[in-house]
Amino acid sequence: MTNEIHLAFSHPSERSLTSATDDPRDRISLRNHIAEVEIGAFQAERGTTQRICFNVVVEVTPFTGPLDDDVDRILSYDRVTEAIAHELAVERVNLLETLAERLAERILLEPQALRTFVRIEKLDRGPGALGVEIVRTRRDLGPRLHEAAQERPHPRVIHLSNEAIASPDLVGWIDRLQASDVPAILCVGLPVTALPHAGHRLAQRRIDLLGIEQNAWVLAGRDPRCKVVGTRTELDWAMRNGQICVWAPSKMVLDAAQGASLPRGDATDLAVWFADQMTARELLVVGVPVPETAPVPVRRAATLESAI
Repeated sequence: MTNEIHLAFSHPSERSLTSATDDPRDRISLRNHIAEVEIGAFQAERGTTQRICFNVVVEVTPFTGPLDDDVDRILSYDRVTEAIAHELAVERVNLLETLAERLAERILLEPQALRTFVRIEKLDRGPGALGVEIVRTRRDLGPRLHEAAQERPHPRVIHLSNEAIASPDLVGWIDRLQASDVPAILCVGLPVTALPHAGHRLAQRRIDLLGIEQNAWVLAGRDPRCKVVGTRTELDWAMRNGQICVWAPSKMVLDAAQGASLPRGDATDLAVWFADQMTARELLVVGVPVPETAPVPVRRAATLESAI
């Protein structure tokens, strides 16, 4: 009995080991991840935040091929923390059980995930930690796996020239863009101002990516509805919730197994690569030359007025 009680309160990583199946599995874990959250069914828990502690273990299929030190080939720890951040941002919930279910489902939608242990505890509701732990497998999702694949949005990726960013028609154009039922992600190129030159190719690549992100913030400053976003998880969430995004490319480009090219002075090829990654329904280029080839349909508009 003592051993069983000890196991009941041990970390989910030890619990996953004791219930392991015959097929070998790798495990990744997140320990004592604390977030300030407004959660709870009691009136005293409304309008205030409390500390919530997350402990998560994900069992994944062992990767048998060469990893090549490539983060895209494994289930990154970031996907777990991003899943937590996503579920906390969607809406306020009353029950830890609801949050645990949603978090487990989001984690298991990752292709590598087989089983997950999710323990969530409230740290400020008494002298001890009050919590819930659930165990879910990929099989528990059933038809949700197929539904999730069908639900992934296919956005319109729009690459704007610097002239389009500075256009007085921008705000009205975004009004029309937001009224469309097709999710949109905006891309920009290098800024008008000259960037520093580095003597090393990789250093210059980072400088250019940061230059593009500076330009993304310029666009976001023109209209507060444009949110600068850099992760796939947040992009997916934004598209499902009608948010207009401006893509910040550094993370996705630097994490990519096959790095996207970034020619000096022209980021159109980068927009093509991004549209392919997002399985976009089309790439709309505004005020810049159309790329010669692209894996997605490409349409050109000379000005914002003719862009939608």
